[in-house]
Amino acid sequence: MIKLGLPTGSLQDATLSLMQKAGYLFSLSRRSYSPKCNDPRIQAVMLRAQEIARYVERGVLDAGLTGRDWIEESGADVLEISELVYAKTSLSRVCWVLAVPGNSDVQTVKDLEGKRIATEAVNITRRYLEANSVRAEVEFSWGATEIKAPRWVDAIVEITETGESLAANNLRIIDTVLESSTRLIANRQSHSDPNKRRIIGNLALLLEGALNATDRVGLKLNVPCDKMDAIRAILPAMKSLTVLPLLDSDWVALETMVREETVREIIPRLKELGARDIVEYSLNKVIF
Repeated sequence: MIKLGLPTGSLQDATLSLMQKAGYLFSLSRRSYSPKCNDPRIQAVMLRAQEIARYVERGVLDAGLTGRDWIEESGADVLEISELVYAKTSLSRVCWVLAVPGNSDVQTVKDLEGKRIATEAVNITRRYLEANSVRAEVEFSWGATEIKAPRWVDAIVEITETGESLAANNLRIIDTVLESSTRLIANRQSHSDPNKRRIIGNLALLLEGALNATDRVGLKLNVPCDKMDAIRAILPAMKSLTVLPLLDSDWVALETMVREETVREIIPRLKELGARDIVEYSLNKVIF
């Protein structure tokens, strides 16, 4: 059995959804922080993402899912098993950005010499300022960081996925401090155990497969043989293209994977080129 840390807060729903797609179902009651998993080898606990890396380092947890930002902030010595690029609402990385009020005279980080900055990522911000040879006061923010500039501080360092909250509070981004994504991490001693390493490795494989499938769909279609070259030319996933003969020797069946966002362009073109019986289907996992 492994003890696995799962993040609460903004990453919780996206993480549990990805886990389910990977085949790991967790039942979580409203007041419980210890969800039961359909895999008896996994004992899960829900924790703030900010804490998970420290508990993995100490061996309280064998593995966990948290952001690269919180690994950096805590300075935890852990093994990064896999990068999983997803966030609260998108399949993208998030950024910690340096932002100032829209009417501020500050244009670059150098202009913050002697100023005050609020952030939850205090250590990340201090290292960033040190790298830029800027001396400024960094204070910890317990939340609602956007409203603190210009009322009480000159700038903030805040995490953003879309930038909408910053814009809504009339804040202007002047630099990116850190780019972050979700990571599956492991305790070094736990990972040296062959059984635990296998469980963690399988978890990484299936999570990666579920993530790969999130923005892809499968396509099946029947194609006239004399149109094969033209149809193959517009299908982007040539590496995974499968061609099967049909009873009618003038036709073949094709099967492939494509990005979901391209389907609306591809299907009409396939139809124009003579493809028939086109079927689009969803995917749960794609293992490369």
